[in-house]
Amino acid sequence: MVAGGAAAGHLQVGDVITSVDGTPVTSATTLTGLIKAKPAGTALTFGYTRGGAPGTTSIAAKDDKGTPRVGISIKENQPSPITVSISLANVGGPSAGLMFALGIVDKVEPADLTGGLKIAGTGEIDEDGKVGIIGGIDHKMVAAKRDGASVFLVPAGNCAEALDHQVKGLELVKVTTLDDALHQLETLRAHGTPTACTR
Repeated sequence: MVAGGAAAGHLQVGDVITSVDGTPVTSATTLTGLIKAKPAGTALTFGYTRGGAPGTTSIAAKDDKGTPRVGISIKENQPSPITVSISLANVGGPSAGLMFALGIVDKVEPADLTGGLKIAGTGEIDEDGKVGIIGGIDHKMVAAKRDGASVFLVPAGNCAEALDHQVKGLELVKVTTLDDALHQLETLRAHGTPTACTR
């Protein structure tokens, strides 16, 4: 909680924010987006739970150089019965998000996601499963082909760049979400035609 922030006296450390103006808060990204969606000074109704009891409060976000802020620090805890630990040397940044997510699905699901194909890919992934653009895709495609991949999952926003640096023998498959990536893999396993990258 930021001293003197708009939320001071309204929210407390440990409160779980459940909604903003009636829209459910499912992630930190959603909460930030809801706060920024209206001009600073607009009264927003925050739903929350405190000690297990629900409550609501009205907070008018303050302007911080053109950005509405309420003065809270967000800690995100997604309830899940599964604990995941990933340790991989020399990986920095968010580019491996999609492939980590697919790796986790592959571990918990009985089906083989790739059907024996050697598949590579890249892409940021957010709490809602949306796949975002990344940098350096040309280098990643070269490395994927070098390591024997025949298919490369490409974030939709990177498709034009990937086509500009296309690597011979590497099929470029466009993906927009984690669910979409799973669907494309299912299509590949069934020897169908996945969604190709286009400009």
